[in-house]
Amino acid sequence: MIKVLFVCTGNICRSPTAEGVLRHFAAAQGLGDLIEIESAGTHDYHVGDPPDPRTVKAAAARGFDLSALRARKVTRSDFQNFDLILAMDESHLAHLQALRPKDARAEVKLFLAYHPVESGKPLTNVPDPYYGGPEGFEQVLDLVERASAGLLKTIVPGTNN
Repeated sequence: MIKVLFVCTGNICRSPTAEGVLRHFAAAQGLGDLIEIESAGTHDYHVGDPPDPRTVKAAAARGFDLSALRARKVTRSDFQNFDLILAMDESHLAHLQALRPKDARAEVKLFLAYHPVESGKPLTNVPDPYYGGPEGFEQVLDLVERASAGLLKTIVPGTNN
């Protein structure tokens, strides 16, 4: 089993989207028992809250159910409990690297490292849709779906998405 943790700021938009999408993709391929997937925030702004309603709505329109998810803050123990901790942007990556204990077993990197590069330079940041309109949530889903497919192919070779 591989354990994956997605991290954004408040754990109500980007990281729960990634959690729900990867969980859906894994289940669709019969891999749900091979991958444990969670999400967390770098800050405790929304601990215990469900994902932003706009996040839930956009995800549901594409067949992803985020309704059972609840926000939590990343902890130092996550670096021992997970194999892979994926940051949604460079500021989250810096926060995680500063928090990471010296004896951590988790690999920490940007989530979009798994997004296929089609032209130009690789993508690094999943933009925060919180202060924008519906198109921002759609953009997040577009990026997350592509990166999740790439991640799944990396951690379970031979998968298709």
